Amino acid sequence: MTNEIRDIFNRIAPVYDQLNDWLSLGQHRIWKEMTVKWSAAKPGDTCLDLCCGSGDLTFRLARYVGVTGKVYGVDFSCNLLETAKQRCQIYYPQSAIDWIEADVLNLPLDNNQFDAITMGYGLRNLKDIPRSLQEIHRVLKPGGKAAILDFHRPDNGIFRAFQQWYLDDLVVPLATNLGVKEEYAYISPSLDHFPTGRQQVEIALQAGFANATHYPISNGMMGVLVIGNW
Repeated sequence: MTNEIRDIFNRIAPVYDQLNDWLSLGQHRIWKEMTVKWSAAKPGDTCLDLCCGSGDLTFRLARYVGVTGKVYGVDFSCNLLETAKQRCQIYYPQSAIDWIEADVLNLPLDNNQFDAITMGYGLRNLKDIPRSLQEIHRVLKPGGKAAILDFHRPDNGIFRAFQQWYLDDLVVPLATNLGVKEEYAYISPSLDHFPTGRQQVEIALQAGFANATHYPISNGMMGVLVIGNW
């Protein structure tokens, strides 16, 4: 990720969770739960949450792996990581979670280390998507799965128009009221350059994965890429 994107996420950290709830009407919790289920994380597993933000997916992984498992949350935003650590101390003090400030394009982690990997709303912001999938392939164990959740441009013209109205007339004004207009205005242009689900599958296969499937959700406005060698 670029320094500009890192600065954006550092600035939105104080209102990040509140905005996610308001802007998705709470639906982001369902999408994140689906993502963790698609990662096939189970009790005793060692798991990784990339671009972990304030820790929503990380905490869900921790619940799935239980006291015998281990979870790592990685993000490049020190402010979001601090928010995640504070939330962990309050709500999940018993969870075995390590927080790492790092670039997901160059992970300071061993090969074949993780049984399951998740990423929520991070892939779209990376400057080198093929490189990020290669890193996931490197650190994922044989037989493991990764599940990657993100916004998408829907194929259907009606839903595409609705999404644009939603971003322009709801997201940006609400973000403006909270003093983070510029930080959320970037979402729409970022979608214009984001690979489609079909393209993501092709990139994943080129990165070395034997299996790759993209699941559209929320009328194609969201999607989950599930990849691995199983």
